[in-house]
Amino acid sequence: MLNVGLTGGIACGKTTVAEMLVAQGAHLIDFDVLAHEVEAPDRPAWRGIVSAFGEGVLNADRTIDRLKLGAIVFEDRAKLQTLNGIVHPAVFDAWRQRMDEIVRDDPRAVILSDVPLLFEVGMAPLFDLVALVYIPPAEQVERLMKRNGFSAEEARARLAAQMSIDEKVRRADVVIDNRGTVAETRRGIAAVWADFVRREEAKRMT
Repeated sequence: MLNVGLTGGIACGKTTVAEMLVAQGAHLIDFDVLAHEVEAPDRPAWRGIVSAFGEGVLNADRTIDRLKLGAIVFEDRAKLQTLNGIVHPAVFDAWRQRMDEIVRDDPRAVILSDVPLLFEVGMAPLFDLVALVYIPPAEQVERLMKRNGFSAEEARARLAAQMSIDEKVRRADVVIDNRGTVAETRRGIAAVWADFVRREEAKRMT
């Protein structure tokens, strides 16, 4: 099994790259999906959030109102740490369980874990290698403006809230260039996938 962390800058096209790698044969674990799963009504993380922040953070259907909760925690670092202390352990437990299930079915699996803020939260040591989807900052701004309807100033503010893409490039083991056409990215992905398969085999043989 090869355990790959997949990350990128905002609006870099990471979802598209992940889909291409899955089409090649990778198994995908999306940390955003895991977070939603562990925060579903009556799950342990949900109970912890309601206990810490009250039922005022719930929607009418008892799901977490993420916008309301986000407004609370991002104004208060202590509350953000409280939330992370509830959610992160539950997400990690779910992640390890999902990996175990995949490896039981496919001992030679290449597992991609899609983690948007992988470097920011210090997760790199948990993976065999980290793959970064790259586009330059100017293109990130353009894509954010087009995708989200942001002004240039708003888009740059979103970039400033994350680690710079250049710093992520320095830290990554594999950089997937997503500046070109879809066809060009797909050709690059074929080479990346071949590299992942070689790395998995080498790991298994050691």
